[in-house]
Amino acid sequence: MNENIPVDEFKDINTKRFHIGSFQNEWLTRLDTANYSYQQKDQAAFDEEFAKEFGIAPETFDELKSICSVESLRSHTEDESPDTAAVPPDTTLQTLIQRKKKEDYKNSLNIDRTNRSHIYEEQLVGPSSPSHTLHVYTDTVLRELSFSYVCVCVCVLQESIALCKKPDDFADLVPEGEIILSIRVYQTAAFDRFNPVRPHATLQMLGSHYLTDLRDAVGCVSDLHVFGELSNTPNMAPDFVSKDHHKSAYFYFEHVFYNDMRFPECQDISATTIEWAKTRDFPSFSQAKMEDTKFSDLQVKVGYPYLYCHQGDCEHLVIITDIRCAHMEDCLDRKMYPLQTHKNLVHTNKCAVCNIYIARWLTTSDQLALSDPCLFCDKCFRMLHYDKKGRKLADFNAYVYVDPAVFS
Repeated sequence: MNENIPVDEFKDINTKRFHIGSFQNEWLTRLDTANYSYQQKDQAAFDEEFAKEFGIAPETFDELKSICSVESLRSHTEDESPDTAAVPPDTTLQTLIQRKKKEDYKNSLNIDRTNRSHIYEEQLVGPSSPSHTLHVYTDTVLRELSFSYVCVCVCVLQESIALCKKPDDFADLVPEGEIILSIRVYQTAAFDRFNPVRPHATLQMLGSHYLTDLRDAVGCVSDLHVFGELSNTPNMAPDFVSKDHHKSAYFYFEHVFYNDMRFPECQDISATTIEWAKTRDFPSFSQAKMEDTKFSDLQVKVGYPYLYCHQGDCEHLVIITDIRCAHMEDCLDRKMYPLQTHKNLVHTNKCAVCNIYIARWLTTSDQLALSDPCLFCDKCFRMLHYDKKGRKLADFNAYVYVDPAVFS
Protein backbone atom coordinates (compact mmCIF):
# COMPACT_ATOMS: atom_id res chain seq x y z
CA MET A 1 0.00 0.00 0.00
CA ASN A 2 1.26 3.48 -0.91
CA GLU A 3 1.99 5.34 2.35
CA ASN A 4 1.61 8.69 0.58
CA ILE A 5 -2.12 8.13 0.08
CA PRO A 6 -4.10 8.65 3.32
CA VAL A 7 -6.38 5.88 4.52
CA ASP A 8 -8.55 5.74 7.63
CA GLU A 9 -6.84 4.79 10.86
CA PHE A 10 -10.12 5.11 12.73
CA LYS A 11 -13.19 5.29 10.51
CA ASP A 12 -14.74 8.77 10.25
CA ILE A 13 -12.24 10.10 12.84
CA ASN A 14 -8.74 10.40 11.43
CA THR A 15 -6.41 9.01 8.78
CA LYS A 16 -3.06 7.34 9.11
CA ARG A 17 0.06 9.49 8.93
CA PHE A 18 1.20 10.62 5.50
CA HIS A 19 3.52 13.22 3.98
CA ILE A 20 1.60 16.21 2.58
CA GLY A 21 4.11 17.06 -0.14
CA SER A 22 4.28 13.45 -1.35
CA PHE A 23 0.48 13.28 -1.39
CA GLN A 24 0.44 16.40 -3.57
CA ASN A 25 2.92 14.81 -5.97
CA GLU A 26 0.74 11.69 -6.18
CA TRP A 27 -2.19 13.89 -7.17
CA LEU A 28 -0.27 15.72 -9.87
CA THR A 29 1.13 12.45 -11.21
CA ARG A 30 -2.18 10.62 -11.45
CA LEU A 31 -4.56 13.44 -12.42
CA ASP A 32 -4.89 14.84 -15.89
CA THR A 33 -3.81 18.48 -16.12
CA ALA A 34 -7.34 19.46 -17.17
CA ASN A 35 -8.66 18.28 -13.77
CA TYR A 36 -6.86 21.04 -11.83
CA SER A 37 -6.22 23.63 -14.54
CA TYR A 38 -7.68 27.11 -14.14
CA GLN A 39 -8.40 27.35 -17.86
CA GLN A 40 -12.11 27.08 -18.58
CA LYS A 41 -13.21 24.76 -21.36
CA ASP A 42 -14.85 26.12 -24.49
CA GLN A 43 -18.62 26.10 -23.90
CA ALA A 44 -19.38 24.33 -27.18
CA ALA A 45 -16.80 21.64 -26.47
CA PHE A 46 -18.15 21.25 -22.93
CA ASP A 47 -21.73 20.85 -24.20
CA GLU A 48 -20.65 18.27 -26.76
CA GLU A 49 -18.68 16.29 -24.16
CA PHE A 50 -21.58 16.48 -21.68
CA ALA A 51 -24.13 15.23 -24.21
CA LYS A 52 -21.82 12.41 -25.29
CA GLU A 53 -21.15 11.29 -21.72
CA PHE A 54 -24.87 11.06 -20.88
CA GLY A 55 -25.87 9.60 -24.23
CA ILE A 56 -28.15 12.51 -25.21
CA ALA A 57 -28.83 13.49 -28.82
CA PRO A 58 -27.65 17.02 -29.72
CA GLU A 59 -31.21 18.14 -30.50
CA THR A 60 -32.48 16.86 -27.14
CA PHE A 61 -29.59 18.51 -25.32
CA ASP A 62 -30.30 21.88 -26.94
CA GLU A 63 -33.97 21.59 -25.97
CA LEU A 64 -33.11 20.74 -22.35
CA LYS A 65 -30.62 23.56 -22.21
CA SER A 66 -33.27 26.03 -23.35
CA ILE A 67 -36.01 24.77 -21.02
CA CYS A 68 -33.77 24.49 -17.93
CA SER A 69 -31.91 27.76 -18.43
CA VAL A 70 -32.02 30.50 -15.84
CA GLU A 71 -33.69 32.80 -18.35
CA SER A 72 -36.75 30.53 -18.44
CA LEU A 73 -37.28 31.18 -14.71
CA ARG A 74 -37.52 34.94 -15.16
CA SER A 75 -40.85 36.36 -13.91
CA HIS A 76 -40.25 39.87 -15.23
CA THR A 77 -38.94 41.57 -18.33
CA GLU A 78 -35.21 41.96 -18.89
CA ASP A 79 -35.30 45.76 -18.52
CA GLU A 80 -37.15 45.50 -15.19
CA SER A 81 -35.17 45.40 -11.94
CA PRO A 82 -37.32 43.55 -9.37
CA ASP A 83 -37.01 43.93 -5.62
CA THR A 84 -35.86 40.47 -4.54
CA ALA A 85 -36.45 41.28 -0.86
CA ALA A 86 -40.14 42.14 -1.32
CA VAL A 87 -42.74 39.41 -0.89
CA PRO A 88 -45.95 39.83 -2.96
CA PRO A 89 -48.94 40.37 -0.65
CA ASP A 90 -51.22 38.01 -2.58
CA THR A 91 -48.81 35.10 -2.94
CA THR A 92 -50.08 31.54 -2.55
CA LEU A 93 -46.68 29.87 -2.38
CA GLN A 94 -46.11 28.38 1.08
CA THR A 95 -42.39 29.20 0.97
CA LEU A 96 -43.10 32.90 0.45
CA ILE A 97 -45.87 32.88 3.06
CA GLN A 98 -43.49 31.44 5.67
CA ARG A 99 -40.78 33.89 4.59
CA LYS A 100 -43.21 36.79 5.06
CA LYS A 101 -44.07 35.59 8.58
CA LYS A 102 -40.40 35.40 9.53
CA GLU A 103 -39.67 38.86 8.12
CA ASP A 104 -42.61 40.37 10.00
CA TYR A 105 -41.43 38.70 13.20
CA LYS A 106 -37.86 39.96 12.79
CA ASN A 107 -39.09 43.49 12.09
CA SER A 108 -41.12 43.41 15.31
CA LEU A 109 -38.03 42.68 17.42
CA ASN A 110 -36.11 45.49 19.07
CA ILE A 111 -32.49 44.44 18.66
CA ASP A 112 -29.42 46.56 19.36
CA ARG A 113 -27.25 45.85 16.33
CA THR A 114 -24.36 48.09 17.32
CA ASN A 115 -21.11 46.30 16.56
CA ARG A 116 -19.18 45.40 19.70
CA SER A 117 -15.95 46.65 18.12
CA HIS A 118 -17.50 50.11 17.67
CA ILE A 119 -18.67 50.14 21.29
CA TYR A 120 -15.19 49.18 22.44
CA GLU A 121 -13.61 51.85 20.26
CA GLU A 122 -15.94 54.53 21.59
CA GLN A 123 -15.18 53.44 25.11
CA LEU A 124 -11.42 53.56 24.54
CA VAL A 125 -10.96 56.77 22.57
CA GLY A 126 -14.38 58.37 22.31
CA PRO A 127 -15.44 61.70 23.77
CA SER A 128 -16.96 59.96 26.79
CA SER A 129 -13.53 58.82 27.99
CA PRO A 130 -12.22 60.88 30.92
CA SER A 131 -8.80 61.18 29.32
CA HIS A 132 -6.78 59.77 26.46
CA THR A 133 -5.01 57.16 28.57
CA LEU A 134 -3.33 53.88 27.80
CA HIS A 135 -2.54 55.02 24.25
CA VAL A 136 -0.13 52.24 23.48
CA TYR A 137 -2.52 49.60 24.75
CA THR A 138 -5.47 51.25 23.01
CA ASP A 139 -3.70 51.30 19.64
CA THR A 140 -2.80 47.64 19.99
CA VAL A 141 -6.31 46.55 20.94
CA LEU A 142 -7.94 48.60 18.18
CA ARG A 143 -5.51 47.18 15.67
CA GLU A 144 -6.50 43.66 16.75
CA LEU A 145 -10.17 44.65 16.70
CA SER A 146 -9.84 45.97 13.16
CA PHE A 147 -8.15 42.75 12.07
CA SER A 148 -10.85 40.68 13.77
CA TYR A 149 -13.67 42.76 12.25
CA VAL A 150 -12.20 42.36 8.76
CA CYS A 151 -11.91 38.60 9.32
CA VAL A 152 -15.55 38.38 10.35
CA CYS A 153 -16.57 40.32 7.24
CA VAL A 154 -14.53 37.95 5.07
CA CYS A 155 -16.24 34.98 6.74
CA VAL A 156 -19.72 36.38 6.19
CA LEU A 157 -19.09 37.54 2.63
CA GLN A 158 -16.82 34.73 1.50
CA GLU A 159 -19.15 33.71 -1.32
CA SER A 160 -19.04 37.19 -2.85
CA ILE A 161 -15.52 38.31 -1.91
CA ALA A 162 -13.17 35.34 -1.85
CA LEU A 163 -14.90 32.77 -4.05
CA CYS A 164 -13.31 32.65 -7.51
CA LYS A 165 -11.36 35.82 -6.73
CA LYS A 166 -8.53 36.39 -9.16
CA PRO A 167 -5.49 38.52 -8.20
CA ASP A 168 -4.84 41.90 -9.77
CA ASP A 169 -1.19 40.97 -10.22
CA PHE A 170 -0.46 37.70 -12.02
CA ALA A 171 2.47 37.12 -9.64
CA ASP A 172 -0.04 36.68 -6.80
CA LEU A 173 -1.91 33.87 -8.57
CA VAL A 174 -2.08 30.61 -6.65
CA PRO A 175 -0.20 28.17 -8.92
CA GLU A 176 -2.04 25.31 -10.55
CA GLY A 177 -1.66 22.11 -8.55
CA GLU A 178 -1.25 23.96 -5.24
CA ILE A 179 -2.86 22.29 -2.24
CA ILE A 180 -5.28 23.94 0.18
CA LEU A 181 -5.53 22.82 3.80
CA SER A 182 -8.57 23.48 6.00
CA ILE A 183 -7.42 23.97 9.58
CA ARG A 184 -9.54 24.35 12.70
CA VAL A 185 -8.11 26.17 15.71
CA TYR A 186 -9.79 25.74 19.09
CA GLN A 187 -9.63 28.08 22.05
CA THR A 188 -8.19 26.92 25.35
CA ALA A 189 -10.97 25.18 27.29
CA ALA A 190 -11.38 22.72 30.14
CA PHE A 191 -14.59 20.88 30.90
CA ASP A 192 -15.54 18.54 33.74
CA ARG A 193 -17.77 16.59 31.39
CA PHE A 194 -18.36 16.26 27.67
CA ASN A 195 -19.42 19.46 25.98
CA PRO A 196 -19.50 20.02 22.21
CA VAL A 197 -16.82 22.59 21.42
CA ARG A 198 -16.93 24.74 18.33
CA PRO A 199 -13.68 25.75 16.67
CA HIS A 200 -12.58 29.28 17.45
CA ALA A 201 -11.61 29.77 13.81
CA THR A 202 -11.33 27.81 10.58
CA LEU A 203 -8.58 28.82 8.18
CA GLN A 204 -7.58 27.84 4.68
CA MET A 205 -3.82 27.64 4.18
CA LEU A 206 -1.69 26.86 1.13
CA GLY A 207 0.84 24.06 1.07
CA SER A 208 3.54 26.64 0.35
CA HIS A 209 2.74 28.56 3.54
CA TYR A 210 5.14 28.36 6.45
CA LEU A 211 3.96 27.42 9.93
CA THR A 212 4.69 30.98 11.03
CA ASP A 213 1.92 32.16 8.67
CA LEU A 214 -0.56 30.08 10.64
CA ARG A 215 0.87 31.25 13.93
CA ASP A 216 0.47 34.92 12.93
CA ALA A 217 -3.11 34.30 11.75
CA VAL A 218 -4.32 32.82 15.04
CA GLY A 219 -5.80 35.51 17.27
CA CYS A 220 -5.80 34.88 21.01
CA VAL A 221 -6.76 37.18 23.85
CA SER A 222 -3.74 36.08 25.89
CA ASP A 223 -1.52 37.93 23.41
CA LEU A 224 -3.08 41.24 24.55
CA HIS A 225 -2.71 40.84 28.30
CA VAL A 226 -1.06 43.67 30.22
CA PHE A 227 0.94 42.65 33.25
CA GLY A 228 0.93 44.43 36.57
CA GLU A 229 -1.42 45.85 39.17
CA LEU A 230 -2.53 49.35 38.08
CA SER A 231 -4.91 50.62 40.78
CA ASN A 232 -2.47 53.38 41.79
CA THR A 233 -1.60 54.36 38.22
CA PRO A 234 -4.68 53.73 36.03
CA ASN A 235 -3.49 56.33 33.51
CA MET A 236 -0.10 54.72 33.01
CA ALA A 237 0.50 53.55 29.46
CA PRO A 238 2.02 50.05 29.51
CA ASP A 239 5.28 49.58 27.66
CA PHE A 240 4.09 46.41 25.95
CA VAL A 241 1.42 43.76 25.76
CA SER A 242 2.25 40.12 26.31
CA LYS A 243 2.78 39.18 22.67
CA ASP A 244 5.39 41.95 22.30
CA HIS A 245 7.42 40.49 25.15
CA HIS A 246 6.76 36.73 25.10
CA LYS A 247 7.28 35.79 21.45
CA SER A 248 8.10 32.13 21.92
CA ALA A 249 5.69 29.50 20.62
CA TYR A 250 5.61 26.05 19.06
CA PHE A 251 3.45 23.69 17.02
CA TYR A 252 3.46 19.97 17.71
CA PHE A 253 2.90 17.63 14.75
CA GLU A 254 3.67 13.91 14.85
CA HIS A 255 6.49 13.79 17.44
CA VAL A 256 8.10 17.00 16.18
CA PHE A 257 8.11 20.36 18.00
CA TYR A 258 8.30 23.28 15.56
CA ASN A 259 9.58 26.31 17.50
CA ASP A 260 9.21 29.94 16.46
CA MET A 261 12.77 31.30 16.55
CA ARG A 262 12.34 34.36 14.31
CA PHE A 263 13.30 36.88 16.99
CA PRO A 264 16.30 37.13 19.33
CA GLU A 265 13.91 37.04 22.31
CA CYS A 266 12.48 33.64 21.29
CA GLN A 267 13.29 30.64 23.45
CA ASP A 268 12.91 26.94 22.92
CA ILE A 269 9.91 26.40 25.21
CA SER A 270 9.50 22.80 24.02
CA ALA A 271 12.81 21.74 25.62
CA THR A 272 11.21 21.31 29.06
CA THR A 273 8.57 18.97 27.64
CA ILE A 274 11.16 16.92 25.75
CA GLU A 275 13.37 16.55 28.83
CA TRP A 276 10.37 15.52 30.91
CA ALA A 277 9.32 12.95 28.29
CA LYS A 278 12.79 11.35 28.39
CA THR A 279 12.21 10.35 32.01
CA ARG A 280 8.92 8.65 31.12
CA ASP A 281 7.97 5.90 28.72
CA PHE A 282 7.36 8.18 25.73
CA PRO A 283 8.67 7.92 22.17
CA SER A 284 11.52 10.22 21.26
CA PHE A 285 10.73 13.73 20.06
CA SER A 286 12.60 15.93 17.59
CA GLN A 287 12.69 19.68 16.98
CA ALA A 288 12.62 22.00 13.97
CA LYS A 289 12.15 25.70 13.26
CA MET A 290 8.68 26.93 12.51
CA GLU A 291 9.91 29.60 10.10
CA ASP A 292 11.79 26.99 8.00
CA THR A 293 8.93 24.49 7.70
CA LYS A 294 6.19 24.58 5.07
CA PHE A 295 2.94 22.70 5.37
CA SER A 296 4.01 20.58 2.40
CA ASP A 297 6.96 19.39 4.53
CA LEU A 298 4.76 18.01 7.31
CA GLN A 299 3.72 14.46 8.09
CA VAL A 300 0.21 14.60 9.57
CA LYS A 301 -3.03 12.73 10.13
CA VAL A 302 -6.17 14.39 8.80
CA GLY A 303 -8.71 14.76 11.60
CA TYR A 304 -6.15 14.20 14.37
CA PRO A 305 -5.71 16.86 17.11
CA TYR A 306 -2.34 18.60 17.32
CA LEU A 307 -1.08 21.39 19.55
CA TYR A 308 -0.24 25.08 19.28
CA CYS A 309 1.30 26.57 22.43
CA HIS A 310 2.23 30.20 23.07
CA GLN A 311 2.59 32.58 26.01
CA GLY A 312 4.21 29.74 27.93
CA ASP A 313 1.09 27.75 28.76
CA CYS A 314 -1.73 28.94 26.48
CA GLU A 315 -2.59 25.85 24.46
CA HIS A 316 -4.86 25.45 21.42
CA LEU A 317 -5.94 22.33 19.62
CA VAL A 318 -5.19 22.39 15.88
CA ILE A 319 -6.98 19.94 13.57
CA ILE A 320 -6.37 19.62 9.84
CA THR A 321 -9.77 18.61 8.47
CA ASP A 322 -9.20 18.63 4.71
CA ILE A 323 -6.38 18.63 2.16
CA ARG A 324 -7.20 19.09 -1.52
CA CYS A 325 -6.01 20.60 -4.79
CA ALA A 326 -6.93 24.18 -5.62
CA HIS A 327 -9.42 24.63 -8.46
CA MET A 328 -10.78 27.54 -10.46
CA GLU A 329 -13.68 28.20 -8.06
CA ASP A 330 -11.34 28.74 -5.10
CA CYS A 331 -9.93 32.08 -4.11
CA LEU A 332 -6.86 32.29 -6.36
CA ASP A 333 -5.37 35.45 -4.85
CA ARG A 334 -2.40 34.42 -2.71
CA LYS A 335 -2.62 37.66 -0.72
CA MET A 336 -6.03 36.61 0.63
CA TYR A 337 -4.47 33.64 2.43
CA PRO A 338 -4.57 32.59 5.24
CA LEU A 339 -8.28 32.81 4.45
CA GLN A 340 -10.65 32.71 7.39
CA THR A 341 -13.84 30.82 6.54
CA HIS A 342 -15.38 30.58 10.00
CA LYS A 343 -15.18 32.47 13.28
CA ASN A 344 -17.02 31.44 16.41
CA LEU A 345 -18.97 34.19 18.18
CA VAL A 346 -18.35 34.60 21.92
CA HIS A 347 -20.61 36.40 24.36
CA THR A 348 -19.33 39.78 25.51
CA ASN A 349 -18.57 40.34 29.18
CA LYS A 350 -20.25 43.64 30.04
CA CYS A 351 -19.56 46.02 32.89
CA ALA A 352 -21.10 44.84 36.19
CA VAL A 353 -22.43 48.36 36.89
CA CYS A 354 -23.88 49.77 33.65
CA ASN A 355 -24.20 46.48 31.73
CA ILE A 356 -23.71 48.47 28.51
CA TYR A 357 -20.01 48.81 27.76
CA ILE A 358 -17.51 45.99 27.40
CA ALA A 359 -15.44 45.35 30.52
CA ARG A 360 -11.98 46.90 30.55
CA TRP A 361 -10.95 46.49 34.18
CA LEU A 362 -10.92 43.56 36.58
CA THR A 363 -10.71 44.23 40.32
CA THR A 364 -9.97 41.93 43.24
CA SER A 365 -10.22 42.49 47.03
CA ASP A 366 -12.53 45.36 46.14
CA GLN A 367 -14.79 46.66 48.94
CA LEU A 368 -16.83 48.67 46.43
CA ALA A 369 -17.53 45.80 44.04
CA LEU A 370 -20.48 43.44 43.91
CA SER A 371 -18.30 40.36 43.61
CA ASP A 372 -14.67 39.28 43.74
CA PRO A 373 -13.37 39.45 41.07
CA CYS A 374 -15.52 42.05 39.34
CA LEU A 375 -15.53 43.58 35.86
CA PHE A 376 -15.94 47.30 35.06
CA CYS A 377 -15.94 49.47 31.97
CA ASP A 378 -13.51 52.39 32.07
CA LYS A 379 -16.14 55.02 32.87
CA CYS A 380 -17.78 53.15 35.76
CA PHE A 381 -14.40 52.02 37.10
CA ARG A 382 -13.14 55.59 37.48
CA MET A 383 -16.39 57.05 38.77
CA LEU A 384 -16.69 54.38 41.47
CA HIS A 385 -13.09 54.05 42.63
CA TYR A 386 -11.55 57.54 42.33
CA ASP A 387 -12.42 61.08 43.33
CA LYS A 388 -12.20 64.11 41.07
CA LYS A 389 -8.48 64.42 41.78
CA GLY A 390 -7.80 60.82 40.85
CA ARG A 391 -7.27 59.52 44.41
CA LYS A 392 -8.40 56.04 45.40
CA LEU A 393 -11.55 55.85 47.49
CA ALA A 394 -10.87 52.35 48.86
CA ASP A 395 -8.34 49.55 48.84
CA PHE A 396 -8.49 47.26 45.80
CA ASN A 397 -6.35 45.69 43.11
CA ALA A 398 -7.00 46.60 39.48
CA TYR A 399 -5.86 44.83 36.33
CA VAL A 400 -6.45 45.58 32.66
CA TYR A 401 -9.01 43.14 31.29
CA VAL A 402 -9.27 42.09 27.65
CA ASP A 403 -12.60 40.56 26.72
CA PRO A 404 -12.30 37.32 24.68
CA ALA A 405 -15.13 38.55 22.43
CA VAL A 406 -12.87 41.16 20.81
CA PHE A 407 -11.74 38.38 18.44
CA SER A 408 -15.28 37.35 17.43
